[in-house]
Amino acid sequence: MPKIKTHKGTAKVVNKRSSGTVTIGHPGSRHNTGSKNAAFNRGKRNSSTLSSADAKRLKNII
Repeated sequence: MPKIKTHKGTAKVVNKRSSGTVTIGHPGSRHNTGSKNAAFNRGKRNSSTLSSADAKRLKNII
């Protein structure tokens, strides 16, 4: 069987933990944060976990 290549765009955004859960950053936290309120920016700092369905879908490409 041929190998499946890593999708580099996804690999740069998604983190796989040793426990198997997949984390991803929140959208809206990259730029123009000066015009957004502090509570919004604080909430975007922490990563969130992908659902198990999405993690299974992305399992082969990361």
